[in-house]
Amino acid sequence: MQQTVIAIDLGGTKCAGALVDGQGKILESDKKFLGSLAGEEVGSLIIDLCFELEEKARKNSLQIKGIGISVPGISSQKTGKVWAPNIEGWSAFPLKKTIETTFPEKIPVLIDNDRACCILGETWMGIAKGSKNAIFLTVGTGIGAGILADGTILRGADDIAGAIGWMALESDYLTKYKDFGCFEYHASGDGLVREANDLLSMEQNKKPSKLKYNDSTARDILEAYANNDPIAQKVIRKAIRLWGKASANLISLFNPEIIVFGGGIFGPAQFLVGSIREEAARWAQPVSMKKVKMASSILGDKAPLMGAAKLILDLNASIQ
Repeated sequence: MQQTVIAIDLGGTKCAGALVDGQGKILESDKKFLGSLAGEEVGSLIIDLCFELEEKARKNSLQIKGIGISVPGISSQKTGKVWAPNIEGWSAFPLKKTIETTFPEKIPVLIDNDRACCILGETWMGIAKGSKNAIFLTVGTGIGAGILADGTILRGADDIAGAIGWMALESDYLTKYKDFGCFEYHASGDGLVREANDLLSMEQNKKPSKLKYNDSTARDILEAYANNDPIAQKVIRKAIRLWGKASANLISLFNPEIIVFGGGIFGPAQFLVGSIREEAARWAQPVSMKKVKMASSILGDKAPLMGAAKLILDLNASIQ
């Protein structure tokens, strides 16, 4: 019987699931949308998805070896509880216990944050394949970094390592950074929109722009930048500066082989990686900078799923 893993990627709006084999091939996949679900309802949705994938595995003579779950927030490795700020009622949700007590078969359940799963996925099946020192810089609604150092995921004392949205990149502290962090406030997907709206609202701004106040998305801003829109140019130039400085700090601290750019923004913004590298080169430790590769993810939204699967595959390999 072929062995496989249930991989789950919980996001802020949807939950994707897949059956993944030991070679990284997705055999079956499905997804469910959260809608207005909160608290235990989201836990039940994940369980339903696991049961549906288990049924598909059984019909195809596949043996489930474990369940790996990627979550958006903080996953405590000690307690199995999850803090997910975008899901109501998930300030300390007992996800591991919920899955283990509901699933009838005693199989391992491992949970990690999405940034850690992304770097695991990319170093297993993506553009960073085989790397032992690599960073996944994810830019979407928020900003985070999955950090692999000497083959080990860095999690920190409270599993918060990689929360680089709070990286201090501006010279002065502003009270508006309190809820987001400096880096995330300016250079996340939502940050690009905030920056654009700030510029569009300025009465002294006389530059014509196709962007509309409170009616432009991050994708709109990137498209406008490519078309030389003056407001979009200013917003993205600032983001490049901050993405570059953050990359430089990560390069100097961790001496990675590669930095992978992913998340919702680095699909449409992958053409900016060269400019980000130029900015990073101004600030980073020069020897590390010359050797590091900087590239966009090739797994896209599959990166956290691949990483979730790898959690279980690595566990099984360690106990064989």
